[in-house]
Parts: sequence; structure tokens; C-alpha cells
Amino acid sequence: MLSRASLLTGQQQSRILAITSRAAAQQCPPAAGAAQGGSGERDLVNFPRPVRLAEPGKVRLGFIPEEWFQFFYKKTGVTGPYAFGVGLTTYLCSKEIYVMEHEYYTGLSIAVMAYIAVTKFGPTISNYADKEIEKYENSWKQGRETEISSLNAAIKDEEKSQWQAEGQQLLIDAKRENVALQLEAAYRQRLMTAYNEVKRRLDYQLERQNIENKIAQKHMISWVVSKVKASITPDQDKATINKCIDDLSKLAAKA
Repeated sequence: MLSRASLLTGQQQSRILAITSRAAAQQCPPAAGAAQGGSGERDLVNFPRPVRLAEPGKVRLGFIPEEWFQFFYKKTGVTGPYAFGVGLTTYLCSKEIYVMEHEYYTGLSIAVMAYIAVTKFGPTISNYADKEIEKYENSWKQGRETEISSLNAAIKDEEKSQWQAEGQQLLIDAKRENVALQLEAAYRQRLMTAYNEVKRRLDYQLERQNIENKIAQKHMISWVVSKVKASITPDQDKATINKCIDDLSKLAAKA
């Protein structure tokens, strides 16, 4: 029964917490948006990134933080923290809340030895630790700078590759234009070849026709001459020759 009651109580408390957180989320969405800067990025102005302290915080009396004294100054003044410490120690010891038995003196001795060790060996150990921390920081910084330089080199290589890709595109366009010019030259050469072949055939036909016409003309002249010679009789030939001789005599007399 007890376990069941505790289980029910835990369930009710979880429901109340869930309802409360849901209501708070519904009431404060602008704050979340403002924390992200409204663009999904971290708001570094209102919520800066934590930075590791280069030096430890200030303390008093070897182990009491300075912030505690600053907290008391606003309410009790300068002597307030010391009066509170002394009064609290007196109260604990007088009421025997803190019993001073043999362990107290052992702790006091250990505290004195720790104080002496801290004051004597503390600066040396601190310098050694600071040097080791600087080595680690330098190694991390060097690794970070190396990674950044490698990434910058990769970015430059990528930009160069993009530039080369653009040049490759121009080269491809030039090759396409060159191929188009070659196709045009081949087309014109084939046109000239076809023109020369057609012209040669036409010249052959023209020469053949001229030769046939010459042969026909020569044959016709021979045929006409032979027919004319066959139609002339010896008397006509003699009369023609005599006529020519007379005409030449008359021309000679006139001359």
C-alpha cells in the first residue's frame, strides 16, 4: 500500500511538473527566439560563450573567495565578514558543535603544513602547471590553425576547381565551334567536289557536241565540194578558166 501510494504521488507530481513546464513554454516563446537572435543562431550578446579563466579567482586567508567578502560589504561593511567568521567559529566551539579533540589538532597541523607547502612550493608548481597548460593550449591552437589553414587550402582548391570547370566549359564550347567549322568546311568541300564533277561532265558533253558538229560540218563541206566537183563538166571548167584569165588580163591592164 505504501509503495502504491508513493507511486501515485510521484505520478501526480510528474503530471503537475509537465503541465507547469508546458505553460511556461507557451508563455515565453519570444524569450527563446530572442536568445537565438530570431534567425536560429546563438545570441552572443545576451548569452556569450563561457571563457576559461586564465588566472584563479582572488581569495583571502588562503581559501575564502573574494566574492564572499563582497557579498557582506553591501550589508555589514568591511568588518562584517571577519566578525561573522569569528562569531561563527566562537559559537561552534563554545556550544561544542565542533569538538576540539585530537583530530582537530591533527587537522590544524595538516593545515599548517599545507600552508607552508603552498607558500613555499606553490609558485614553482604553479609556474610548471602554467607552462604545461600553455603547451596544451599551444598544441590545441596549432592544431586548430592547421585545421583552419587546411580548410582554407581546401576552399581555395575548390574555387580553383570551379574556375577550371568554367574554363573546361569554355573549352568545350570552343571545341563545339571548331567541330562546327570543320563540318562547314567539309560541307563546302563536298559542294565544290560536286560542282567540279558536274562541270567536268557538262564540259565533256559540250566538247563532245562541238566535235560532233565539227565532224558533221567537215563531212558536209566534203560532201558539198564533191558534189559540186562532180557537177562541173570539163567544158565548164575550161570556160571558167578562160573567164578567169580574161578577168586577170583586164585587171592587169587597168593596173
